Amino acid sequence: MTLSKLNYSIIDCRKCERLVNFREKIAIEKRKQYLHEDYWGRPITGYGDEKAKLLMVGLAPAAHGGNRTGRVFTGDRSADFLFKCLFEAGFCNQSISINKSDGLILKNLYLTTALKCVPPGDKPTSLELKTCFKFFNQEINLLKNITTILALGKIAYDACINYYKQQYDIKNKDFIFSHGSKNKLPDNKVLIGSYHPSPRNVNTGRINKIKMVNLLRKVKKELDKR
Repeated sequence: MTLSKLNYSIIDCRKCERLVNFREKIAIEKRKQYLHEDYWGRPITGYGDEKAKLLMVGLAPAAHGGNRTGRVFTGDRSADFLFKCLFEAGFCNQSISINKSDGLILKNLYLTTALKCVPPGDKPTSLELKTCFKFFNQEINLLKNITTILALGKIAYDACINYYKQQYDIKNKDFIFSHGSKNKLPDNKVLIGSYHPSPRNVNTGRINKIKMVNLLRKVKKELDKR
């Protein structure tokens, strides 16, 4: 199995009926400002540097971001914020992520989601996450150089822990989430938590550019040690 073959199987997946119906409904109805665009409306694969040490994990594609553009953290306000920070910290070649042909290149970073389809209300069921874990598992196994996982948001953080719980005897309570929290995983990788770069978190000041860039720079130093 290669990442390329894995990504084809991700794109073809139709196992979760609720998610298939929702992602395709959004792709048909569209948001008013994107009526002229063809929505992707399928599962979203990971992307980035296949030799990266850092794996960044979000929960799922956004309804009118990744589900529209076909690339996670692309074409929405979360992407606008995140990529300004990633660029300043040296993890990519530009500060924008608009569409799949915008020339974006990630550096020592592979970006993916625990769930490959957009869920209604951004709330996947435990069965949907479990079904998608087989893809997450294969991604981690194929990304041979990963030493550090940065989870964006508590739900993505818990999804990472729940993934590891399938293989190891660990408990969620032993992995306390906070912005900048750092925990060693059973396979010696390091799990780091971050507040999600959602418009709500940015607008309320829970996360801002300074906090995010500082965390990313600390992560970069962590990568240099491993």
